[in-house]
Amino acid sequence: MTTLPRIPAESARWAQSLGDGAPGIALAYIARARAGLDGWEPVHRLATAMTRSPLNAHPDTASLYQGAPAVAYTLHTAGHRAYDAVLATLDDAIATVIRHRLEAAHRRIDHGQMPYAGEYDLINGLTGFGALLLHRDRESALLRDVLAYLVRLTRPIRVDGRDLPGWWATGSPDRRASARWNAGHAGFGMAHGIAGPLALLAIAKRRGIAMAGHVDALHTIIAWLDQWRRGQRRTGWWPEVIDHNELRTGSATSPGPPRPSWCYGSPGIARAEHLAALALGDQQRAFDAVETLIGYLTDDHQLAQLTDAGLCHGWAGLLLTAHRATADTSTGELSAALHAAETHRHQYLRGNSDPTPAGFLDGAAGIALAHAALKITSDLTLPDWDHCLLIN
Repeated sequence: MTTLPRIPAESARWAQSLGDGAPGIALAYIARARAGLDGWEPVHRLATAMTRSPLNAHPDTASLYQGAPAVAYTLHTAGHRAYDAVLATLDDAIATVIRHRLEAAHRRIDHGQMPYAGEYDLINGLTGFGALLLHRDRESALLRDVLAYLVRLTRPIRVDGRDLPGWWATGSPDRRASARWNAGHAGFGMAHGIAGPLALLAIAKRRGIAMAGHVDALHTIIAWLDQWRRGQRRTGWWPEVIDHNELRTGSATSPGPPRPSWCYGSPGIARAEHLAALALGDQQRAFDAVETLIGYLTDDHQLAQLTDAGLCHGWAGLLLTAHRATADTSTGELSAALHAAETHRHQYLRGNSDPTPAGFLDGAAGIALAHAALKITSDLTLPDWDHCLLIN
């Protein structure tokens, strides 16, 4: 198996970060402990680091990837009774955060204001909290409240006399001031764009959890993706983000497909659309989404844009996203394309000597888990660890 990350020195933020800190690193050690390959001592040591300081449960800063929710995600994945008590405490704190975030979001909609992307996205927002609730408790009143909010998010908002998508976000995508983004933006990707809410709504419906307007919400997001899709089937792609001028003209200025990543790129978007098509029973759309994934796995030019091995925007993310889709399709072409892409990945790794960080999204922990899921090694499985990516 891929070498597990060394446990680095602690900091307060590191101890509660799923993306690059203790919770994400612990997932890889949990996999080995649950498989009986190693003991639980490394996991317990990381759990101690996570909980040594007061956990962040502030509504403005806690999220699936940071603070109490990140710690709860990992401790639940461990499935170890040693963590039952702390999880019960965390559940109460996280529920309070979610209710506060929902109240603020509905108040914002009531006032006809645009959201920040961090209100609803996977990494920082309510989609991430919904993923945690699905991971922790497959159905609850609070999860239904999150889904009801996402349904409401898909309804247009009227700003300065013009209807905008309900997820049209204020400010810039990178939170840095720029005249281009004065009138806001819309992101498409899984991590910070509308693909994340689409995937959560689709996964919930596939599990039999649906709200009033749920199907309409899925169709609304799909129609938006259809509007901005460029190319067809194996050449299909979406921009990462558009500004207000691009919305007005109906034409994105992106010259071509961005790198084929899970986080912002078209593979993550295609998998979200694939999940939605499966939830709706739309076989043609599901087929088209798989074709898009095959296109990225077999296009040498697109694969050449991948510059690291990690989950977020590297090889592990692309291959794992496609691998999760193989479980939902009867065609062997996707599996064959996935196998072929492995050749390119090996070539990249042979030619790359950059040190790999320890973390989950960009580092060794996520790479190890993805490789195990891809059956690169047969001695390690960890069910449901990738709920935080919304591809499964």
